[in-house]
Amino acid sequence: MSAFFTFLSQIPWWAWVLIILLVIGIRDVFFNKKHIITHNFPIVGHIRYMLESIGPELRQYIVANNREELPFNRIERGWIYASAKNQNNYEGFGTDQNIYEANYIFINNAMMGFKVPPEHPNAKNPYFLPCAKVMGAYNKRRKPYRPASAINVSAMSFGSLSARAIESLNRGCKLAHAYHNCGEGGLSPYHKKGADVIYQVGTGYFGVRDDHGNFSMEKMIALVEANPEIKAIEIKLSQGAKPGKGGVLPASKITKEISEIRHVPMGKDVISPATHTAFDGVEGLIEFVEQIAEATGLPVGIKAAIGKLQDWEKLAQLMVKTNKGPDFIQVDGGEGGTGAAPPSFADHVSLPWVYAFSDLYKIFKKHHLTDRIVFIGSGKLGLPAKGAMAFAMGADVVNVAREAMLSIGCIQAKACHNNTCPSGVATQNKWLQAGINVEDKAVRTNFYFKNFRKELLEITHACGYEHPCQLTTEDVDLTLGDKNLSQTLAACFSYHKVEVPFEGMSSLLNCDYLGGEYDKETVKREHSQVKQFEDVRY
Repeated sequence: MSAFFTFLSQIPWWAWVLIILLVIGIRDVFFNKKHIITHNFPIVGHIRYMLESIGPELRQYIVANNREELPFNRIERGWIYASAKNQNNYEGFGTDQNIYEANYIFINNAMMGFKVPPEHPNAKNPYFLPCAKVMGAYNKRRKPYRPASAINVSAMSFGSLSARAIESLNRGCKLAHAYHNCGEGGLSPYHKKGADVIYQVGTGYFGVRDDHGNFSMEKMIALVEANPEIKAIEIKLSQGAKPGKGGVLPASKITKEISEIRHVPMGKDVISPATHTAFDGVEGLIEFVEQIAEATGLPVGIKAAIGKLQDWEKLAQLMVKTNKGPDFIQVDGGEGGTGAAPPSFADHVSLPWVYAFSDLYKIFKKHHLTDRIVFIGSGKLGLPAKGAMAFAMGADVVNVAREAMLSIGCIQAKACHNNTCPSGVATQNKWLQAGINVEDKAVRTNFYFKNFRKELLEITHACGYEHPCQLTTEDVDLTLGDKNLSQTLAACFSYHKVEVPFEGMSSLLNCDYLGGEYDKETVKREHSQVKQFEDVRY
């Protein structure tokens, strides 16, 4: 045996390389039954698969230019990263965008912008930007709610996102006075770190279901009473990434913690149906909304991706007839992407946000219902110019999801559905999660929201207004690609936005229903807490 090992030790290293390559070649030609390329081109065929596996990384870091990548290009991600770190988010030497391409946004500035008076709330706090409407005011809910931030976190569940990611977002929302939509996966301990919460009810009724998977009003009431941070309830009809498609939570992913939060058994796959079982039709939806609102006292709204409009027309007609209905409507564009979905759904089912919202808004405008509803926009609206466009079209609040993920370190690896997210944001892998410093990422979420609001306000002031709710469809142009060359939103989508009642920022600051624990002492204390993080770096 010693002679054998002596013989092996005498073989030069290059011979070992040749032996290994020979073994690989023999395997490729005689034992490979799956891959044509490696059979026809032994050894070198493997290079093709290696390059293919790292293709996304090569394109992201080396090949693609600043404006090529989707869903968020390098410039967009860079603005979010810089804003989250409270660094310089400017760009030099002018824009590198093709400003003549179709659907490019032009914002029409005023000759004389809005001058902020010395005693104005924004003179003291340039980040103060609450919603101009109150959820539940028209329907006289017992607990009306005015979001303290016009920019908030859209629905993302614990399970889809990691515990540390959820906690970072919630703590950041508390610092930024924004609300946090908990998603359809139930209210986890990581959603309860101080921020206002919008509780989402999906088709699985996670967190508020009985032992048979049906909606339980008793559990809903108990949940709301035990968690005063819940400020409103959202019924999810569909989402932009996969409208009309249900889901399955595999038994392998159901930990004891997730089982307790979602009220589901361990060891069994849990099905989220494509449709609700608690109600049928538009009439049933209205009745369901009213039952929850009456039982909890909270504003109740709905979230949906938009396609066919017949049921929306029926909803508007019934709201006029019964004087009942949702307090807010979140329109999720087909661009939405935090839910993993088949490409056929993600790419083709439901309208993009601008078409979806304009179609929906025109229906409610026709029936004189716009003052009754707080309109929420979501679907790649997490940059100031797109936010301004959304407000000009009639949105009252903008919700962001992937942009919020980017603010806490997401690198757009597109591995959300594989449980291998390298940044630890969209995975349950304990090792990958461990890289998230919750305290640091919370501050970054805070700065992303505050810098977003500040820049949106600056755009608003440049247009001559005090609040984005005053922006109109005449204030934003879209290029059409052929000129015409561009047209206002009013001309593009054939409607004029209804004026939103607005008495000034001071009236919003002094509103009894303002959320986010917005008081001077809180703001002063939190400012001193986050000041030490103003120069954080990756």
